[in-house]
Amino acid sequence: MRKSATTPRARAADHLPCRGPGSAMGSAPAAGSVRARYLVYFQYVGTDFNGVAAVRGAQRAVGVQNYLEEAAERLNSVEPVRFTISSRTDAGVHALSNAAHLDVQRRPGRPPFPPEVLTEALNTHLRHPAIRVLRAFRVPSDFHARHAATSRTYLYRLVTGCHRSDELPVFERNLCWALRADRLDVAAMQEAAQHLLGTHDFSAFQSAGSPVPSPVRTLRRVSVSPGLASPLVTPQESRKLQFWSLEFESQSFLYRQVRRMTAVLVAVGLGALAPAQVKTILESQDPLGKHQTRLAPAHGLFLKSVLYGSLGKSSGPKKGFAVCPLTAEAQSSREKAQPSCHPATEESGHCPTRKSRCEVGRPGASDCRSAGVPPRVAAPQSSPSCPGPGSQWQGGLWANLAPD
Repeated sequence: MRKSATTPRARAADHLPCRGPGSAMGSAPAAGSVRARYLVYFQYVGTDFNGVAAVRGAQRAVGVQNYLEEAAERLNSVEPVRFTISSRTDAGVHALSNAAHLDVQRRPGRPPFPPEVLTEALNTHLRHPAIRVLRAFRVPSDFHARHAATSRTYLYRLVTGCHRSDELPVFERNLCWALRADRLDVAAMQEAAQHLLGTHDFSAFQSAGSPVPSPVRTLRRVSVSPGLASPLVTPQESRKLQFWSLEFESQSFLYRQVRRMTAVLVAVGLGALAPAQVKTILESQDPLGKHQTRLAPAHGLFLKSVLYGSLGKSSGPKKGFAVCPLTAEAQSSREKAQPSCHPATEESGHCPTRKSRCEVGRPGASDCRSAGVPPRVAAPQSSPSCPGPGSQWQGGLWANLAPD
């Protein structure tokens, strides 16, 4: 999948600036320059990576952070850009939406990049197709992506009806845990999950030797439910394959806590454990017990969301939240002024009503050039809304798509 055989870690030494005595990453901005902090959301398929965290040194492994920081080198920041990741995920674990903060310090006389330009620039320079930056926000200089998070949600995907590994469609491999069973006792799993809700010492569900100040966590929500039928499965396969979703929400989790809880709940669903035994395991606070040492495979786990206060809710940022007010208001008003596209169209980046700041002649295009984003020709504006079935949009992706 990789676009280049050379990893960002291997190239890092070629881009480190010379530093004089006493210089440091945390030094004050140079006179006349502005250091801007951003919160960015990003997603990735974790199959190719040694987790999200950067791998430093001479190892062949590489993390998602390595590629993000390589892309950020093209922003021409005075100080090297480092991502502070909100939620660390293991090798093979995926993220629908992770978050991080970063500082970009432009040269004197240059204003901070608008968030949408930063997003476009990072995506332009990302050298791995399994990583995508979703959105960026300006935040205060003391904002911290890990410490400020108020909620994290993980999703674990299961599938039953697969008695052999080759019975799982190739498009779903590395994206779910295929159980060699025809059914799960979901009612028993839901009963067992109730014992995990609330504030507890979750030592029994963390990896032994994990260095944390306290193993006490508050599990706000846990659910076990049928998953949506996969669109990547043929009708014949759909009759025997059943997908299931487990979701866990907390402000934070212990190392590998979600995968251990998943393994125990699956054991309940398969009849190997009774629901009441989950309470016994939890109260034992023993990470080396017989049942809780089992670990669900990494490839079925997804970090679904990281939330900060009111960010991400339909009402938009509220008073007291960390997003810089002018940036947030401008973002909100701009989005309200533009008609919506079909989600599939908008996600592909081909919505004709979503204007890029990096189009030729648009205000702020110089910021795009500074960030290394190639200029684009503006899309025709003859269509006031997103093209529907049978519509025509001259010069665009749609041209007489009406059925024959």
